[in-house]
Parts: sequence; C-alpha cells; structure tokens
Amino acid sequence: MFYVYILYSKAADKFYVGQTSDVARRLLEHNTPIVNSKFTAKYIPWYLMLYFPINHDRGDTMKVEKFIKSQKSRKFIHYLISEKDNYEFFHTLIKNILNVG
Repeated sequence: MFYVYILYSKAADKFYVGQTSDVARRLLEHNTPIVNSKFTAKYIPWYLMLYFPINHDRGDTMKVEKFIKSQKSRKFIHYLISEKDNYEFFHTLIKNILNVG
C-alpha cells in the first residue's frame, strides 16, 4: 500500500507533501537525513500531520501527491489536515483526482 503524507516544521512554518509505502520510515529519514542538502534537512524536526492510503499503485499515489502540491495552498493543506478522520472525504478526493488525471 502506498500513502501520501504531510509533514510540518514548526521551525520554518512549512509543510512538506510526500508519498511512500512506509510512513514511519520516511518520517525517520526526514528527521535524520544522511545528506544535509535535502529540503527537509534544513527544517528539522518534522511532525507528521496527516497520512492517508491511496492504493497499491505508486503511479496513482504520485498523481495524488502532485495534485496536492499543484494547489500551492496552505489553506488546502490545512483543510486536508482538518479532515484527517473523514475517510469518505479522502476516498472521494482520491477517486476524483485519479479519474481526472
């Protein structure tokens, strides 16, 4: 299963959107980077704000990640986080993104 996740850095007041098959591993990698030139290395610590499953297709997961990033909207990110327990919302969102793309 692949997931889209959203991290938040209090230090920089920034969000980061990514995708992975292992959310816990990716959070650890963001907070303990091997290479300090990565974007997230500059703004440690990162806090996991949201993650939600897409399906078993990495390509579909990347489409959802790209859609969220393309919104370029903190308001949209905050809205997603506020809906984190609304499984029907995410099911519909994913379906709509994948049917359009």
